Amino acid sequence: MSDASARPPGDGSRRRARRTRPDTDPDEQPGDPAASLHVHLRAARSEFENHVARTRADFEEANERIKERTGRDLILAILIGLAIGVVLLLSLIIWKPVFLALALAAVVLGVFEFTRALQAAGRRMDLVPQLFGAAALILSGWFFALWLHWIVLCSVIVIVVVWRLLAQMATHDGRRVGQVWEDVVTGVLAQLYVPFLASLCIVLLAHDRGEWWVLAFIIIAVAADTGAYVTGLTLGRHPMAPRISPKKTWEGFAGAVVFALVAGVLLASFMLGLEWWTGLLIGAVILLTATVGDLGESMIKRDLGIKDMSSWLPGHGGVLDRLDSILPSAGGALALYYLLTPLVAQ
Repeated sequence: MSDASARPPGDGSRRRARRTRPDTDPDEQPGDPAASLHVHLRAARSEFENHVARTRADFEEANERIKERTGRDLILAILIGLAIGVVLLLSLIIWKPVFLALALAAVVLGVFEFTRALQAAGRRMDLVPQLFGAAALILSGWFFALWLHWIVLCSVIVIVVVWRLLAQMATHDGRRVGQVWEDVVTGVLAQLYVPFLASLCIVLLAHDRGEWWVLAFIIIAVAADTGAYVTGLTLGRHPMAPRISPKKTWEGFAGAVVFALVAGVLLASFMLGLEWWTGLLIGAVILLTATVGDLGESMIKRDLGIKDMSSWLPGHGGVLDRLDSILPSAGGALALYYLLTPLVAQ
């Protein structure tokens, strides 16, 4: 008898069924609860991975649209912003001299990139006195009394002016007198704009509980900037200052107002130990100074024909692009400190 006739009926169909059956775990048996759970877990993992992939693709697409509209990489901007915020927070809470060192480094870098930008635009700027003045003003704001700090400022201005005049005399390039004085005035304004305004933040920091005031005004300035960015991106329709900064809108400014006032009330009540209504004043003042600083730097960059002061901070631009709203706000915060601190003792 042949082998084919010896096979039981249906044996060939069962073998073909086994060959065409999908590969499964040999330990999985039909009706086994553990096998059923394993199958469900694999299906859930696969569904989760697909969901993550779709979410990532949607986020990258949205980020590209935002980048196309604002010129900023949202992911990098958020990550770098959070990192800077954490470092500043820790430096202010743990040991104030750490913040002093960070401020000194930031101001020196800001003056460096500002000087380079002005030089690229044709201005005669002397880097050495600019950097010296930046370091002198920041350190004097911490170590000296306020009246001595003003003397340092006057001395720095004299050094910047004399250096530029002597450098011009040594070049003999036939530059007109009007151009020379424009260079001199630009050098002085650069010192007043970056190091001097930043030094007011250090003066505030040196006072009793000054670290909390520094943290408060920075938070309000950041909150105003965030509110303007989010609201302007989602609802912005009407340009605020199209000739200076075309992407700023009145809707964004309205968002900045809300964010700044809310932040001011919360910080005054829970951080500074002041009455809630003083938070409205603090929020309004910092909102005004931050907006002026933001628009002022935008006007400077437009006049220089550049988008950012540098590209050192991906997603943000340069150091000075992050300090634009902080610098004038330091002066406003210092004035508010002198005005409102007596209320704490009452």
